[in-house]
Amino acid sequence: MLETVVALYSLYTFMRLYISVMQIGYINDEKRKEPVLMPAGKYLVAGNYAVAKEKLSLVETFVDYLMFIWWVLAGFALLASVVQVEGIILQAVLFLFGFIVVNFVIGLPFQLYQTFKIDEDFGFNKMTVKMFILDTLKSTLLFIVLGGVVFALLAWIVSAYEMWWLWGFVLMFSFAIMANVLMPFFMSLFNKFSPLEEGELRDAIINLVEQVGLKSDGIFVMDASKRDSRLNAFFGGLGKSKRVVLYDTLIEKLNKKELLAVLGHELGHFSHGDIWKNIALMGLLLFISFYLFGHLPDTLFTQMGVIPQAGLQIAMLMLLLPLVSFVFTPFMSYVSRHNEYAADEFGSRMGGKENLVSALLKLITENKAFPKSHPLVVFFYHTHPPVLERLKELGYDATNVVIEEEKVEEASLPADGIFTHIDRGEK
Repeated sequence: MLETVVALYSLYTFMRLYISVMQIGYINDEKRKEPVLMPAGKYLVAGNYAVAKEKLSLVETFVDYLMFIWWVLAGFALLASVVQVEGIILQAVLFLFGFIVVNFVIGLPFQLYQTFKIDEDFGFNKMTVKMFILDTLKSTLLFIVLGGVVFALLAWIVSAYEMWWLWGFVLMFSFAIMANVLMPFFMSLFNKFSPLEEGELRDAIINLVEQVGLKSDGIFVMDASKRDSRLNAFFGGLGKSKRVVLYDTLIEKLNKKELLAVLGHELGHFSHGDIWKNIALMGLLLFISFYLFGHLPDTLFTQMGVIPQAGLQIAMLMLLLPLVSFVFTPFMSYVSRHNEYAADEFGSRMGGKENLVSALLKLITENKAFPKSHPLVVFFYHTHPPVLERLKELGYDATNVVIEEEKVEEASLPADGIFTHIDRGEK
């Protein structure tokens, strides 16, 4: 049984690596062709940024695979021998914390490199080392409290019920819904939310949300710029009462009409019930995962040299969950892309088609989002349709638009990123 699990995870890893390699080659080819949607200099920067992130992801995927092999062949047995305490629940909680800590330490260099090297080079990161440490400490304390409660409840369910997978699913699904409701509170621990000043923009937003029957709990500006320069906006909470949150970077870069078109797109998701559809899909994935991992044979644990206790069973679920998620990803991505087209159509009616087009053009330029991706990447990972396709649906044909070149300073053209020898192997 262990050989089967390793083989399946190996296949999953190979697929991810293959997709990343294809994406790197595809973007390296496309970024040297005639630019679309942005000037040539910025087009090249966006391509380099996409390649740099993909190369880091490539290495991280391989390291994740090595960690998986280590966990199932030796790591779980080693951790079980270290965590020797009285009480099934306490032992499970400590075991799971140990599992999380090891994975966090292994993944930390990738997070640091992404933030302080890649994002720094491409002009996104505004975070200081001090801020990163404080954020990490806050996240850790929050995880210890909430994670400890969830782990303890899960461990109790696993040890008390034969059909633990069913009640474990109910617990985690309920917790996921609660997390969506409480997300604005969690985010307030890291960012400052200031009420949007009274004026024309605020009145226009209130009028917009009232048109679709949404009751706003308030319109807030989030100080996202202290960490990152990307543009975004979202609605927080569930049900008909939501908090409208605008990144301060979004207000700075978009005019009122463009901003209302973006919010109109988000209101399209609310009007179409997309949030509940996504929750239902997430619930289906969780249910299948709990069912599968709740029926793992004891021989698997015997082959790993461990006893199938609560903490280990939960850790195995966490370890193998990405494999199941990967199988469902194309379907979930397809549904999401379909919803995005519908939200675009709704947003264009609410805020004006030309304003949504203008906003999308600014968003991809400011976020340095390369407008093209390999078909495999789109098929598996893209929750949003390729921006060229979205614009085409909105009546904007990028092939007929001539974009004037802008002067791009040499400092804004970072190198291709890490492991540039991969980039040099051109076809």
